[in-house]
Amino acid sequence: MEPARSDMSILPNGKGHDLGEGMCVPMKTMMEEEQNGTLHGRFDDPESTLAENIEFLPNGDGKKPRFTDFEGKTSFGMSVFNLGNAIMGSGILGLAYAMANTGILLFLFLLTAVAGLSCYSIHLLLKCSGIVGIRSYEQLGFRAFGMTGKMAAGIAITLQNIGAMSSYLYIVKSEFPLVLQAFLKTDTSSGDWYLNGNYLVVLVSFSVILPLALMKQLGYLGYSSGFSLSCMVFFLSAVIYKKFQILCPFEEFSANSTLAHAHSNVTVNHAHSYHNGHVMEDDSLCSPQMFTVNSQTAYTIPILAFAFVCHPEVLPIYTELRNPTQKKMQHVSNISILIMYTMYFLAALFGYLTFFTNVEPELLHTYSRIDPYDTLILCVRLAVLTAVTLTVPIVLFPVRRAIQEMAFPNKTFNWIRHIAIAFILLTFINMLVIFAPNILGIFGIIGATSAPCLIFIFPAVFYIRIVPKDKEPMRSTPKIFAACFAGLGVLFMIMSLSFIIIDWTTGSGSALGGH
Repeated sequence: MEPARSDMSILPNGKGHDLGEGMCVPMKTMMEEEQNGTLHGRFDDPESTLAENIEFLPNGDGKKPRFTDFEGKTSFGMSVFNLGNAIMGSGILGLAYAMANTGILLFLFLLTAVAGLSCYSIHLLLKCSGIVGIRSYEQLGFRAFGMTGKMAAGIAITLQNIGAMSSYLYIVKSEFPLVLQAFLKTDTSSGDWYLNGNYLVVLVSFSVILPLALMKQLGYLGYSSGFSLSCMVFFLSAVIYKKFQILCPFEEFSANSTLAHAHSNVTVNHAHSYHNGHVMEDDSLCSPQMFTVNSQTAYTIPILAFAFVCHPEVLPIYTELRNPTQKKMQHVSNISILIMYTMYFLAALFGYLTFFTNVEPELLHTYSRIDPYDTLILCVRLAVLTAVTLTVPIVLFPVRRAIQEMAFPNKTFNWIRHIAIAFILLTFINMLVIFAPNILGIFGIIGATSAPCLIFIFPAVFYIRIVPKDKEPMRSTPKIFAACFAGLGVLFMIMSLSFIIIDWTTGSGSALGGH
């Protein structure tokens, strides 16, 4: 997701300095430059660094300005991996349940619409970045609304990504012991430390996540992102395979045969299948629905609306892209979203066609109802845990960058600070997951507030404020579209908060799917 302040600005003498952590150019100078229509930067002093809000220079021959402060080295493919990993989250496990409550065609329409809106949102960010030469979400906020905009963007990124990391580590804490227990076929009452989720989440955090989070640049995580996506491809392949192996109505695992299962695979064929505690007729369970409207349908809209959250990572990945151009970065974004769109739809479709109305909010738990000791499904669950774990470092990068933008805006890169912020963040999140797991409900509200801001509202209002009026008047079509886009974000925010409040007051337990 984001390289904190680890980007190195390449100076003529070959000496590198950290982006945006250097001494900022005075506001008076910036205003004078804006009035002249260009942003001027000089590299005369090899010990000085330039703020990210003056990151491109005119090349003097009348051609389009280009970024010159940082030599990106990350390939196109690695950038696609990193952005795809930023998009991919545990929410893919709940998409089959979303399809069961919308129908195939309605789900496809909603997913397509959200994917298109996400591409448009990234287009707005890249357009703003190209106009003012800024490749930092926080600095775009500063250019648009001053310190208020910078702090709003930084706080939204921090809260959104801390909530995401907390949910990922909570999955590790709750699921990893169950997977190990099923592999080892041990008793649930076993007191072994390696079956204790608290120990396991700390072990994973500081042996796997922390070393990856200490990388200086985001591009270095391209290989781990590629492996994370390959784990999700394995998950998708297993879902497709199981569709043709499991008959409808499926045979549910007998609770009485759990102990005997170590010696023989025993399943019991139920005459009826069950949904929400009620006996359902077989015929009604085994036919797909094209359109479905029920009490849970409205809950799927926010789930899908946040299915492509990656916006805090777009500009950092753009910064490290080799030979970066706005068009090239837009291609990276479009390909990443297309790949995730395809995986999302196939996972939802085949998961739904396997279980129909019996599918649970967490797809893999439905497979466990058939055979909790299925080796393939256990391997899939382990692969999903691996993918979730490898996503955390990507999510941590923008948080560290936002913290440094807000707390240390004029500081050059420092390894001690770089390491300390990552260590403190992971320690804090582990403490939340271990000692205050109920706080995750609070992060649900935070996510419902910050995600629409980062996806819809901020890109639109930044675009309206940053794009000069002489190029696009306020009543021009692009700015009217941007204003409508911001209004759509406000609508999604209200809907998400309303559903969460209804969940809390009614105790229905219908949680909105996380990123």
